[in-house]
Amino acid sequence: MGGKSGSKGWCNWLLVLVILALIVGGIVFTIKKKKSGNSDEAAPVPGPPGAISKGYADALKIAMQFFDIQKSGKLVDNKISWRGDSGLKDGNEAKVDLSKGMYDAGDHMKFGFPMAFTATVLSWTILEYGDQMDAVDQLEPAQDSLKWITDYLINAHISDNVLIVQVGNPESDHKCWERPEDMPEKRPLTQVNTSYPGSDVAGETAAALASASLVFKKSYPTYSSNLLKHAKQLFSFADKYRGSYSESIPEVQTYYNSTGYGDELLWAASWLFHATGDHSYLDYVTGDNGQKFANFGSPTWFSWDNKLAGTQVLLSRISFFGAKGASNNGGLLKYRQTAEAVICGLLPRSPTATESRTRSGLIWVSEWNALQHPVASAFLAALYSDYMLTSRTAKISCDGRSFTPADIRKFVRSQADYVLGENPMKMSFLVGYGDKFSQFVHHRGASIPVDAKTGCTDGFQWLESTKPNPNVAVGALVGGPFLNETFIDSRNNSMQTEPSTYNGAVIVGLLSSLVTTSSAVQSFT
Repeated sequence: MGGKSGSKGWCNWLLVLVILALIVGGIVFTIKKKKSGNSDEAAPVPGPPGAISKGYADALKIAMQFFDIQKSGKLVDNKISWRGDSGLKDGNEAKVDLSKGMYDAGDHMKFGFPMAFTATVLSWTILEYGDQMDAVDQLEPAQDSLKWITDYLINAHISDNVLIVQVGNPESDHKCWERPEDMPEKRPLTQVNTSYPGSDVAGETAAALASASLVFKKSYPTYSSNLLKHAKQLFSFADKYRGSYSESIPEVQTYYNSTGYGDELLWAASWLFHATGDHSYLDYVTGDNGQKFANFGSPTWFSWDNKLAGTQVLLSRISFFGAKGASNNGGLLKYRQTAEAVICGLLPRSPTATESRTRSGLIWVSEWNALQHPVASAFLAALYSDYMLTSRTAKISCDGRSFTPADIRKFVRSQADYVLGENPMKMSFLVGYGDKFSQFVHHRGASIPVDAKTGCTDGFQWLESTKPNPNVAVGALVGGPFLNETFIDSRNNSMQTEPSTYNGAVIVGLLSSLVTTSSAVQSFT
């Protein structure tokens, strides 16, 4: 009898333990479920800018300096000791002042297509995150850099249907290795017009000027009106005289070949709607042109060449926050759905996650300038997560699995942190940030001592030099790692060590989204 009673006691205790385990397991499962984004409850709406994240703030201050390094023209309040006035005669052959603007990368070309994209992204960053940039004293420098480009773009639009899209000859330019202050070679101009159309470059320039008109609307109303006037004219030119500048001017294919112009037309019209409130632009993107060019349901990579993902995120903000007379526009839903497909493809735990990433999780699409795509993608993801938070949208569904704004933010930080040094190479790809970064940036001005007297070709001794650059290109975002997560720090390795101005824009956008938190702006006007 005693044995049976003891056995029964143990059974009772075992039953109690099983029940307790089930209760604890249920609690843990509930907590994990909430953390994994399956809760229907929206996160709180952020208020004004909160606590500053010092690491991202320091990185933003560094990244902003690269725009000063890239400036052409008569430099005002020059902050870069090894830079001086350059390109002062640019535009003389057309009797127009094209001295301003920015050099494209490590060379001295002014390519209008990527330069306009730089301006559009910089404008978008200021419009979305201006309060956060201001919290770390970077709003005014960003506005100054933007205006340096838009001053150039206005002057490049020499008549309604004529736009200068390039200053310099890339073949002759790339035969030299010299400081921009010492350029002796001729700087020919290339244009698009009614006979040689360029809907892509004209459309991107229209987007740049329309978005910038919003940036300067309160601070420089007359200048803003002039920007908007040029934006409207350029959009009309791009739309009426359709054609790719790569087909009109085959020489540009070697450097900035455009794969189509439909995305730029939609991008420009979207920005013009935000700038004007004119519903003809909204009708443009949601009507036949949207059906023809928007590639609904198919995610794409955001870059200087392809603006579709950017357009989809930009237009999704209307469905999040509304716009006068736009609430019943069904075409906007397709843009938002495709924007969500873009975001779902970026999230590593999504069923639709792209496989285009390194072992450590960096989005990786191209050997050349590898960091453009992850940084630009993370910028779009940051915007979308902020739209969700401010509109109290709890989650998005990726093929049946839910993700919250916090999940999206985790991806955003992962890309930024990789760039800033949390990677297998233990190096920062942002020059000047951290203890280890590229010492051999592919950049003429950075590689040549200020007091060196070099001509066109004898300057190549500095390209071939085994010594680190004498001038640090602070803020330069270099090309980035190979797929196997290696980096060869060589000045001749332009694939990995050359920075670009448009990369500067997307990294500034990404870092501005991370310096602190605040509510998304619900209207740009």
